[in-house]
Amino acid sequence: MIRLTLLCHGATEATRAAAFPRDEPLEPRALAATRALRGTLSPARVRVSPALRTRQTAEALGFDGATVDPALRDRDPGGWAGASLARLIARDPAAIEAFLTDPRARPGGDGDSTAGLVARLGDWLGRLPPEPGQTLAITHADVMRALVIHVLGAPLAAFGRVDVPPLTTLELVSDGRRWLWRAARAS
Repeated sequence: MIRLTLLCHGATEATRAAAFPRDEPLEPRALAATRALRGTLSPARVRVSPALRTRQTAEALGFDGATVDPALRDRDPGGWAGASLARLIARDPAAIEAFLTDPRARPGGDGDSTAGLVARLGDWLGRLPPEPGQTLAITHADVMRALVIHVLGAPLAAFGRVDVPPLTTLELVSDGRRWLWRAARAS
């Protein structure tokens, strides 16, 4: 059985501002909140996105030797990097509407579409080797949303209906034939 626990990185300035992120650090409060979780996870291995915020999350949790996995990278926001949703709605409401309703729309005209993101993460999941113990993947909200959509076989239109706050986890398991989303136990 493959056990994959996904953890969304801690909050950043872009998270708080509802903005499309750049490669930015965790907020100081988020760093403290992440450090408070140290010792609550005991995976056999840790993979992280190349982004600074995921690497800082891993370090704050005590996982200094985490493996950087480029497949866990965040959605490329294209020309919208650094822009808040409110600013983009005011500037180009039709582009935001298209992005939110059309899974093939590319943010900023050249970013990653929802369809492309779900396909990329589905491919990654299909290549994940069966290894004993739990794998922890520290990544991004959109990556976690994409994996939920893929595993459930949900329509791409459901992407925006999956809420992934900072420092939340999601567990996926596979018996080698199919992946399941496993609800977490209360602790």
